[in-house]
Amino acid sequence: MRDNYTKTLEELVKQIIKPLKNVPFNLIVESIYNKKVLPFDRSNSKNKSLNKSLLENLKKASENAGKAVNKAGGISSKRVNEVGNYIEFFVKKSLEKVGYKVLSQITKSGKNKSAGYPDVQFRDEFGRVCYLECKTFNSKNIATTQRSFYLSPSSDPKVNSDGFHFVLSFEIEPRAKKFYCASYKLLSIENLSCDLKHEFNSDNKRLYTKELILAEGRFL
Repeated sequence: MRDNYTKTLEELVKQIIKPLKNVPFNLIVESIYNKKVLPFDRSNSKNKSLNKSLLENLKKASENAGKAVNKAGGISSKRVNEVGNYIEFFVKKSLEKVGYKVLSQITKSGKNKSAGYPDVQFRDEFGRVCYLECKTFNSKNIATTQRSFYLSPSSDPKVNSDGFHFVLSFEIEPRAKKFYCASYKLLSIENLSCDLKHEFNSDNKRLYTKELILAEGRFL
């Protein structure tokens, strides 16, 4: 009886930790946040003129942000992975410059939160909520399988309205210990294909418990 229970439990764990592949982004948001990802459909006659206006303003804001970074003498950062964090400031300023209202990153519970998806939330000229994630890329590895987009489920998410979801990514070029913007790509990610990889984790309190330590020593 016990052996059957253990075997069933082992099989269940194997199923739970099995990675999910190619899950559409819009289904993820609707499933975990109960909010719709609005499709940016340029062929839809009803919204064509509205979306065209939004696209033109986003292109203008993207160009202004990249030019502003370069005009400011580039971005200083010890790690290239952190350059996108600094670009966020220029993106917000450029969105405001084209007339968009950048909203505070308020969570479902009303808290102000900066970490996690998305980086920016704003309303367009028609009052529609838009979410935007700031990214950077290197032209040498843009076609590789290197992971570059992350969305961690949260019980208190910043995605608290139906809206458009965009990624604004800048090609970064290092020059004299600084990073400059060489180009940009603006993406609508409602159909982005995502994977889910489960993991087991622990913490320091459980890792460094007395029962697990085999040996220890000091140097200072």
